Amino acid sequence: MAFDVSQLSPATFAEALRALPPRAGALLRRRLARGETLEACATLYGVSLEALSIHVLREALTLTARTGGQSREPVSVEEEAAWTRQLTAALGRPAAPVSPALADTVALCQRLLAIGPEVEATLEAMDREEAHSPRRKREDLLRRLVVVLLLALASYLYWTRPPEPAVPSGRPPPSAR
Repeated sequence: MAFDVSQLSPATFAEALRALPPRAGALLRRRLARGETLEACATLYGVSLEALSIHVLREALTLTARTGGQSREPVSVEEEAAWTRQLTAALGRPAAPVSPALADTVALCQRLLAIGPEVEATLEAMDREEAHSPRRKREDLLRRLVVVLLLALASYLYWTRPPEPAVPSGRPPPSAR
């Protein structure tokens, strides 16, 4: 069965992006779901265009694998550089030629660019839902409780510390004269 990216819904993309490590998900969300230019993303992250393109490729390959597409890691630095150029070109022009090993990843990225606003809206709704969930409220309460306990412990240890010993001076006591 062939990988058909048109069957992937915005909710599927949103779940797959949230399942990625936070930095990878944020990068793909910014570059593909929000549709920011490569230059804008590189400026934001403070890296070169080439470095950012390589990261986008690597994270896109991971996303492709998570969504059921065919992807493999490049076998050499040269192949990775070629794939990076192909992916960057394909995101700029949909008719750009790509390697067959990269076809699913390019199709996935192009689909994510196309339905990016819907994916972004789904991600924002998921974030709002999580922020108002009982689990999140419980985590926040426990976090605050731990901070209060740490402050109380620090105060207790500060106020109950033993007095500091007097520092002996370099002169002998007056009775020794």
